[in-house]
Amino acid sequence: MSGTPRTILHVDMDAFYASVEIRDDPSLAGKPLIVGGHPTRGVVLTCSYEARKFGVRSAMSMFEALQRCPDATVVPPRGSAYATASRTLFDLLHTFTPLVEGLSLDEAFLDVTGSARLFGDGVTIARQIKAGIERATGGLKASVGVAACKYVAKVCSDLRKPDALVVCPPGEEAAFLAPLGVERLFGVGPKTAERLHARGIRTIGDVQQRSLEELVRLLGEDSAAHFHALAIGDDDREVEPGRDAKSIGSESTFDRDLVGPEPLREPILRHCEEVARRLRAEGLSAGALVLKVKRADHSLVTRRSVATVPMLEARELYDLALRLLDKLDLRRVRTRLVGVSASALRPIEPVQKELFADTVEVKRPRALGAVIDAIAGKFGDGAIRRAGGR
Repeated sequence: MSGTPRTILHVDMDAFYASVEIRDDPSLAGKPLIVGGHPTRGVVLTCSYEARKFGVRSAMSMFEALQRCPDATVVPPRGSAYATASRTLFDLLHTFTPLVEGLSLDEAFLDVTGSARLFGDGVTIARQIKAGIERATGGLKASVGVAACKYVAKVCSDLRKPDALVVCPPGEEAAFLAPLGVERLFGVGPKTAERLHARGIRTIGDVQQRSLEELVRLLGEDSAAHFHALAIGDDDREVEPGRDAKSIGSESTFDRDLVGPEPLREPILRHCEEVARRLRAEGLSAGALVLKVKRADHSLVTRRSVATVPMLEARELYDLALRLLDKLDLRRVRTRLVGVSASALRPIEPVQKELFADTVEVKRPRALGAVIDAIAGKFGDGAIRRAGGR
């Protein structure tokens, strides 16, 4: 790396979904907790650190997770609660710098190089962020990595979770990374790791000591150059502020397979409501919608449609989802999972009213959505629902 060192932070909430559930129900504290779908047919979204001790991991099947940890408490995901906590998180991060790159609801890079005069050095800012998150979110904790580049900052935040603050001083990247396993290199999966291990390359320090030519013979030119640079902490990627979320989705696996298209309408409506709540919480509208259907034989079919106007209300999403459903031939087909996701996301733009429009009618859909969000926020996601059907 050359030039004046940057100060990059990687902020990663600890077991985010599970922590929100524990915050809202303190009786869950200290217990193995899984946030996920159906106990035998769904997957783990996340789990508490107590559950991770049993080998439970995100994206694991619920069936396997409960075999590993049969005493775990399982709770269904509450997207609106996570979206609200995420908005609080990002509002706080933006008070330290405009250079915030969101990676997910609970994870972001920050470039705080220009914030030192206001808030102090990177470590001082990291401490302020951790304390601020805990205050603003009602007790949620984050791990923060501080380094001169994005890759090393992310490695730092992951090293000592939970509630970690790990710093790699500028110029010490190679020494800091050297004892870590090659699996810490971004892009090294199980197959690549196995290939490296077979050549005696087990740590990042081993990669540092091998010539680029040897790595090219082993991994190919592009991969070799990529890993060789990362191994010494050479990552000049910029923090990209305002990076748009790719999609917002909701899906569920049924207790029993549903036969035909008609039984799918009600769950599709519920998923559209969930997606709409999250869109409004994020201040986004959607330009496209994807309908996802998984059959009983695990074959997957998706259909996508582009909207004529940006959508942020459940009824808009639902009408488009039903049009996509009607295009699928699901007569006598057994379905195990259905989901919807909104994409082509953009910030909500003010609606240009017509000169003689009825202002009450123009405002009604968004006002209704806001009322539904407020009730759900106070009494839970199931407190109020729209009527189904078409």
